[in-house]
Parts: sequence; C-alpha cells; structure tokens
Amino acid sequence: MNDSSWGAPQGAGHWGVPEMQAAPAGPAYDVHGAQQTRPMPIVPDDPDAGRDADDRDDRDQGAGRPSGGPLFRDEKPQEPMSTAPPPPQKKRAGRDLRAAIGVGVGLGAIIVASLFIVKAVFVGVIVVAVVVGLWELTSRLQERKGIKAPLVPLAVGGAAMVVAGYAKGAEGAWVAMALTALAVLVWRMTEPPEGYLKDVTAGVFAAFYVPFLATFVAMLLTADDGPQRVLTFLLLTVVSDTGAYAVGWRFGKHKLAPRISPGKTREGLLGAVAFAMVAGALCMQFLIDGGSWWQGLLLGLAVAASATLGDLGESMIKRDLGIKDMGTLLPGHGGIMDRLDSLLPTAPVVWLLLVLFVGSS
Repeated sequence: MNDSSWGAPQGAGHWGVPEMQAAPAGPAYDVHGAQQTRPMPIVPDDPDAGRDADDRDDRDQGAGRPSGGPLFRDEKPQEPMSTAPPPPQKKRAGRDLRAAIGVGVGLGAIIVASLFIVKAVFVGVIVVAVVVGLWELTSRLQERKGIKAPLVPLAVGGAAMVVAGYAKGAEGAWVAMALTALAVLVWRMTEPPEGYLKDVTAGVFAAFYVPFLATFVAMLLTADDGPQRVLTFLLLTVVSDTGAYAVGWRFGKHKLAPRISPGKTREGLLGAVAFAMVAGALCMQFLIDGGSWWQGLLLGLAVAASATLGDLGESMIKRDLGIKDMGTLLPGHGGIMDRLDSLLPTAPVVWLLLVLFVGSS
C-alpha cells in the first residue's frame, strides 16, 4: 500500500507519523496558485516616528522628559497584543475515505463473486489487474525517467504467464516468464539502439515484478480449496495493512525506515504483525482444509513481513520516480499498482507456506 492508504493524517504515511514530502520536480507536479505573503508594515502613531532617533532624543530632552520616555506622566508604554493560539487540528486521513471505502467494497464484491462462482473468471480478474498495473508502471517510467519498457510484449506475456501458472503450475509460469523476457529483448530491437540496455532491463524487471508474482495467486486457486486459500491470502494482507494503520496512527512514534518512507513506524509494524497473526490463526483453523491455528500464527507473521517489504519496495520506486501514486484509476486509492504493492510479494510467500503446511492440492 502507498504512504497514505492506511488512513494516516494528511501529509503522513501509512503508519501515523507525519511525513515531510517535497514536491517532485517536473512540470506535471508544479504547485500553481501559491501565494507568498508578508505582514504589512505597522505605521506608529507617534508623529515623530519618521525622524531619526537623535532628533527625537534632543526634542524629548528639551521637553523635560528622558529620552524615549512617555510624553505624559500617566502615559504607559503599549503592550503588544496577545494572539490566542490556534485550536489543535484533529487528525484526519490524507485521502477521501468515502471514495476509498466505496471503491474497496466494490472491488471486494467483484473478487469474492468471481472467486466462488467460476474460478476461470477470477483468473481473468488477475489478468486485467496485471495488464493495467504494467501500463501504469511503464507509463510512469517513461514520463519520469525516459525509460521505454515495451508494453505490448509485457502485456501479452504477462497474461500468458498468469494463465500458464493456473494451467501448468510453477513450471508453466517459469517458461512463460522466460519467453516474455525474450520477447522484450526482441521487441526493443525495432527501435534505435540508444537506451536499449536500460529499456530492456526495466522491461524484464516489470515482467517479474507484476505478472510473475501475480501468477502465484492463480496457483493458489488450483487447489481443491483454492478459493479459500486465495481468500486467506487477501484477508491476511488487508488485515496486516489495517493493523499497521490502526496502531501506527494512534501510537506511532519511532520511525521504521525514514529514508524510504518516513511515515512508517515500528509501532505500526507491531500492529501489522499482531493483527495478521490473529487473522492467520483463525483462517488456518476454519478456512483451510487440514490447517492448524499454530500454522496460522506463522503464516500471519510471514505475511506481515512480506506486505511491509512490498510496501517499502514500491515506496522506493515512487520516491525514485518523484511521484506519490502510480495512477489515478481508483478514487481514494491511487492506481492499481498502489493496491498491488503489498499483495504481489505476499502471494509467493503464502503459496509456499500453504504447500509446506497442507500440500498443493
């Protein structure tokens, strides 16, 4: 998740500590309409205020009063007006919470409906998310860094990767990944050689980061209790993010990774771990065939760690690009990639642990 997706105060990260964020460079991010103000000069009531101090001192002494003293005996020097301190502002989230909740509920309904009605439909949902995520990532790379990762072979290869993982498992996913990387190398040859190395490097990175990691979600679905496994994966990731927000927003003081994401706190990480472990114990006990509560504790701990690392990883990318969000497709959330940051690295972790705990079928 991005730095404000967990409802931290405005200008803060997920985990409740205000984040000092400089406006990124670039014409698309210039601040318009900013006004610089300065206080108007105060004109003193003393008619001699315009004269220099020496003249006033001579006049004052001639009038029988000390230099700089009041004109009349009963006159008292004016005290500066006291200004009441502004009332403390309440903490509030940095995003439109109503829009965020509405979009989240809508996406959840689509996922649950496709997950438990027809598995193949959910595979299609994964493919759509992958293609849109690749489009956002490659667009930002080109806009901010001038890197032209070829979208067409990435989108086609990414879709094939997800389908191959669902149909043939890990072996099919690796073969599709290799072919996608080869397609990126060949496709980029149709353009001038300048920038070839950085373009294909970014393309291979994008192929691994988005579709290959998402393939593990499709592989979770292939088991007999596949929908329950995918639901466990989604619930634990969301609960981890929610725990990080709830605890960090209220108690967060000690920064976790200030150079990457100054808004995240150690207290928020502890909240993520606690929430995810409790949710993991419940999910393994009641949703997964043959699962046990102690396995859920380990699963929740692993999910909290991977989700946090995934969030920090995308924060690193966005800081390098000088952007806050990867896109604007989802009101209150940002882009698709801003929703996938915690999910993508968590998918292979959940898949592997479930295979070790209860098997692959």
